[in-house]
Amino acid sequence: MTDRTPLVGREAELDRLDAVLDGPGGPPGVVDLTGAAGIGKSRLLTEVCGRAEERGLTVLRGRATEYERHIPFRVFGDAFADLDPELLRGLGAPGATWAASAGAAADGISANPAADPAGAGAGAGVSAVDRFAAHRATARLLTALGGRTGAGLLIALDDLHWADPASLELLDHLVRHPLRAPVVIVVARRDRQTAPSLAAALTRGVDTGAVLRLDLGPLTERACVEQLAPGLPPGRAARLYAASEGNPLYFLTLLQGQGQGRSGPALPPGGLGALLLDELTPLSAAQRRTAEAVAVLGDQATPPLLLALTEPASGPERLDADLGVLAGRDLIRPHPGGVWSLRHPVLRAAVYEDTGPGRRAALHRRAAAALAAAGAPATVRAHHVERALTGWEPEAAAVLLEAAEQSETTAPASCAHWLEVVLRVLPDTPGHAARRRDLMLKRARALSVCGELRASRDLLHEVIAGLPADDGSGVRAAAVTLCASMERHLGQYRASVALLRRALSRRPAPAPADAVALGLELGSSAPHALPFPAVRAEVLRTLELARALGNEPAAAGALAVSALGEAYEGNTAAARELTDRAAACVDALTDRDLADQCEPLARLGWAEFYLERYEDAERHADRGLAIARRGGPLHLLPHLLMCKAIVHTHACRLPSALDLIDEAESIARGIGSDELLGLVLANKAQVLIAARPPGDVSALAAAEEAVAAAGARSSWWTSLVWCVMSYAALHGGDPVRARSAMLRAGGPDLAGLQPSMRPLFLEALVTAAVTTGDLAGAQEWAALAGRDAERLGLPVQRAAALRCAGQVLAGSGRPAAAAERFARAAEEAGRSGAVLWEAQSLLIGASLTAEAGDPATASAMWRRGRRLAESGGALLLTGLADLLLPPAPPPRVPGLTPREHEIATLVAEGLTTPAIAARLYLSPRTVDTHLSHIFRKTGVTTRSALAALTARHLP
Repeated sequence: MTDRTPLVGREAELDRLDAVLDGPGGPPGVVDLTGAAGIGKSRLLTEVCGRAEERGLTVLRGRATEYERHIPFRVFGDAFADLDPELLRGLGAPGATWAASAGAAADGISANPAADPAGAGAGAGVSAVDRFAAHRATARLLTALGGRTGAGLLIALDDLHWADPASLELLDHLVRHPLRAPVVIVVARRDRQTAPSLAAALTRGVDTGAVLRLDLGPLTERACVEQLAPGLPPGRAARLYAASEGNPLYFLTLLQGQGQGRSGPALPPGGLGALLLDELTPLSAAQRRTAEAVAVLGDQATPPLLLALTEPASGPERLDADLGVLAGRDLIRPHPGGVWSLRHPVLRAAVYEDTGPGRRAALHRRAAAALAAAGAPATVRAHHVERALTGWEPEAAAVLLEAAEQSETTAPASCAHWLEVVLRVLPDTPGHAARRRDLMLKRARALSVCGELRASRDLLHEVIAGLPADDGSGVRAAAVTLCASMERHLGQYRASVALLRRALSRRPAPAPADAVALGLELGSSAPHALPFPAVRAEVLRTLELARALGNEPAAAGALAVSALGEAYEGNTAAARELTDRAAACVDALTDRDLADQCEPLARLGWAEFYLERYEDAERHADRGLAIARRGGPLHLLPHLLMCKAIVHTHACRLPSALDLIDEAESIARGIGSDELLGLVLANKAQVLIAARPPGDVSALAAAEEAVAAAGARSSWWTSLVWCVMSYAALHGGDPVRARSAMLRAGGPDLAGLQPSMRPLFLEALVTAAVTTGDLAGAQEWAALAGRDAERLGLPVQRAAALRCAGQVLAGSGRPAAAAERFARAAEEAGRSGAVLWEAQSLLIGASLTAEAGDPATASAMWRRGRRLAESGGALLLTGLADLLLPPAPPPRVPGLTPREHEIATLVAEGLTTPAIAARLYLSPRTVDTHLSHIFRKTGVTTRSALAALTARHLP
């Protein structure tokens, strides 16, 4: 049972937390406790842990620390250190390590301090290469633990504002993919010190219902005085409360200062730090040094390491005695695995900062040496080495570079940090110039992998500017290629092309291998600013050069660039041939071959999508995602996720499409590329249009944000953003805005619309024109859609052109002809597997068919269309179907056709043959022919008998 003192206030928060604990496994799965330092977050977290234990939940508790922010997965490792080894063995996991439980993907992330002779603690080393696999493995482990721990599992993570980037990525994954198990994660953090990525992830979780946020404000004066200081004179209580601003830690600190008999002001001139440090005054010099060592080591403060950091002559017995004194004064507290920590992070910070800089550096130096002697990985030693640095030290730099290498793929932000530290102290002399350039280039790569595109781009510009004009080392080509890629992903296409063309035109010419890399990037960047035919020849030369060098991955990349370029331009025959070649080349390569350039899989997937090869597109997107998640650049993930999401949208698999696009959005928001964010939001709007019911405004909101992010730029993606804006406005009930947006996307002649999808985009213009009564404009655009569709020869585009023609016919008062076009459109869409468009064509066609006087066919079309829409989660179409619900056909005389029954009904109403002919726009002779068939089928011979028979079957 967690030992806890009575909690002051927070009754409302506890009620909400009790509700969460009483139903673990349902939303919300994460509770976010926010507030200022000392406001009571940790105390409330302790209360939650105690109440969870009382309910039978297994409780794991971890705490992030300010001084270990570059140790990957530190806070989760700390929590897993409390896990029962027997429970892990029950799950089939060998030993009490997170690594063994989470799988090989997280191998090296040790969560068992007892297994570390130096007491390095959890999350000490990260040697695995797949942080995304570690996320999924951890989720699986938590799900299994939740099912094997009785009432469930509670994970309490304190001081999360100090957590390392890898831990924040893992928490973001758990927020976006809630566990389907009785598991509750409660985090405590300071809102003002929280990283934007963490704040954004938790805020999105609040929006989706996955996170419950509890903002802890100041305590009331009554709570502070009556519960924390009963019997305190009112005047003094009021002064203490005012000085503390309702913060219980500050109030207690001030109260404690008063209780020690001090005179003077309620808040001494030294401030809170002085009040906290005053508790150390009675300590001996050795005890003070031990407290300082605990502050330096943080969660690594085990007796062996403390002994190494304190005076060697003190010995284990003296250290034990000093620890006992510090614990007796409640300055330090014990934790599992023999770890000691100062009572509170605020106290640790005060002690750490009060330690003289020289002594502090010496303690870190001793800690690094002791950890090295114990065999701790470089990632654990690195932060001690960093804080001990006073200048250039080659041995220290070697440790930092080793840590950077170990965290390069698993925690790229940590890699970039260690490289920055080395660059900061590396002498800026000619003798170190080459090494500096290499390290800067390596850091730029790490920054690009973790999504810091702007920082990477800026650093690369610095590298390029510092290279000699005659540089032939290949550094220039590598830097230019990566810099151009960063510019492209930031939407700066012209800058990217200019960099590449200048590098390719340099004399002496780049080496063949460098020319291939530069040419591939040129083929990737240029089509965003120029039509693909403008670079077609250069991409072909790059392909030939790659083949001559035997570089099959580069050849696959060039083929994928060409396939996407031709598919985008609507050159269907060429695109199919190139896509076949690219797919054959990519499929013959191993994942290792593609590890450094999984982007060809994204391009190939998009090319296959444009060619309506949906299964192939999803297959290659899935492979690209698997490779990218194992350490590929973060900025490529949204492109692969979007490709798969849009395939699922067209195939009417909308719930999964939403999940995919939400993940893409969360990554894009952290990268800082307006171009990428605009593209992701445009694709999100496409999904939302179909996935939300009629009248929902979320798609329009996403489209508007996409347009704002795209700005005034002009590119492939910007055109798409405005096309989606047109559709969103149309579904939002504003056809005038829809027309304006589509013309903004394509220009007055619509040449700016993506050629391979122009019929589909023209459908929005036709719909807007028909809605506003501009039949002449609708007819012109429908004719253009028809010509484009004929040229493309793609079923979905033919279906769009048929719907355009059908809308014009419907607007002209010809429902039967319009219905026929929509029926053919449904057949075309069905041929390619575009279920969403098939369902839409069926439902609109059903309404027109009913209007044309064929209720039976209309009903059949309606039923199939609604079934397809409902099974795919297309709430827009199910809502549309319910609005267009055709009247059920009336009961018919058995054996009669719909037309024959219609004539029999009119006979029962007393109409003569000429009257029936006039009503149905038939000739009297045709009516008589139908009547002869009716008499033969029913066996009656007179009109009166037929009227009586028909009446019995009418409702």
